[in-house]
Amino acid sequence: MLFSTFISNTMSMKKLLLLGLFFAFLMGCSTSKNTTTNNKNEVAVQKSDTIRIANDELEYEVIIIEPRFNTWLATTAQPRGFYSETFLESRNQIYVQEWNNRVMQPFRFNPTLYNMQINYDRNIHYGYEVNYLIYNYFIFFQINYNQQLAGFVPRP
Repeated sequence: MLFSTFISNTMSMKKLLLLGLFFAFLMGCSTSKNTTTNNKNEVAVQKSDTIRIANDELEYEVIIIEPRFNTWLATTAQPRGFYSETFLESRNQIYVQEWNNRVMQPFRFNPTLYNMQINYDRNIHYGYEVNYLIYNYFIFFQINYNQQLAGFVPRP
């Protein structure tokens, strides 16, 4: 009896130690921000591959947190200006609709991939930069997670 209690306490201590090490690791990680402002859109880029796009007038905010996305965007994606804004808006509408459909079906689609709906209103003019980044995130997502959101084969 005493031996089983000792083993149980030892296992609990190991779990606590691992949990403590995990939180210590998280606390030790820090990122620095580089912020640039472009017209009405504020784009903040962190070294941890986090992109924040905000427009206070339209009251929207887009945050993309994805490892390797910044590198992929800089090295693989088509450059800004390659696609027209109309093209980006139309593709984003299709991708967002399919994404939101998958969010609503967690038993059919992986809820860790599709965990939050995207509120993209086609009646709002978000501007080229927002549409460019969202579009490229969808392409990056499809390629990296072997997903196909619409009838289009994802190509950078």
